Amino acid sequence: MKLLTLNTHSLIIPEHEAKREIFVDFIAKEQPEVFALQEVNQTAAAPLLAEAPAGYYPCPGNMVLLKADNHAAAVAKMLEARGVHYYWSWLPAKIGYDIYDEGAAVFSRAPITDAENLLLSQINDYNNWKTRRTLGVCAGDVWYYTVHLGWWKDEAEPFAPQWEKLSKAAGAKKTAFLLGDFNSEADVRGEGYDLVLGSGWQDTYRLAQQRDAGYTVVEAIDGWRDAPDAAAKKRIDQIWCSKAVAVKSSRVVFNGLQEPQVSDHAGVMIEL
Repeated sequence: MKLLTLNTHSLIIPEHEAKREIFVDFIAKEQPEVFALQEVNQTAAAPLLAEAPAGYYPCPGNMVLLKADNHAAAVAKMLEARGVHYYWSWLPAKIGYDIYDEGAAVFSRAPITDAENLLLSQINDYNNWKTRRTLGVCAGDVWYYTVHLGWWKDEAEPFAPQWEKLSKAAGAKKTAFLLGDFNSEADVRGEGYDLVLGSGWQDTYRLAQQRDAGYTVVEAIDGWRDAPDAAAKKRIDQIWCSKAVAVKSSRVVFNGLQEPQVSDHAGVMIEL
């Protein structure tokens, strides 16, 4: 069983359509059971999407309709054209870069039977870029959450209270995986990574029998440009589980080595 996460930086990254083709080809080849995406954008002013691709599961409480250039919908259509079917859901959290409905998505090979819309930030303003939500879906008897959290030292919306809300909700499930951009560097002690670890969650990277260096960001990116270590390598994209599981391997994907770069983040794929 394979799980994958990627912060897509969709529609913003240069040559995003060509990079989306590379991503979809990879998914069609590897066919992970679940993949979670962050920064899944659509242009807020774009026309409505005429019809949602097959397998769409609307998230409760999402009042934003799918637009014609929605990145998740495009991925679903492209996979369908390759004969690969996924069930999927998308949840926007805020207006990003002043023009996008920015959100997250989860794709599952197994049918989605339930979905959850969690407000993690204190701010609940769609026009405020620090608003944070997470989308969880249930497939089988396992929940999968696509995660994009705030920064540890953010004065308005720090990491810790957001994590407490997420941990409480996801931790109540029988089994849950958290996949995404935690904006918390695994090599830094006493901050977000240690808080998650100390909350009883299991880092699948540490559980993996085989693993690489794990770094998913190797240059300055949006959100980190003002940090003292802006250009340092970071393992901020992670996959956690609510309990210890047997992990065969964990590897970074789309970092320019085995696969081309398709975003300002690389992704992570684990095999259970």
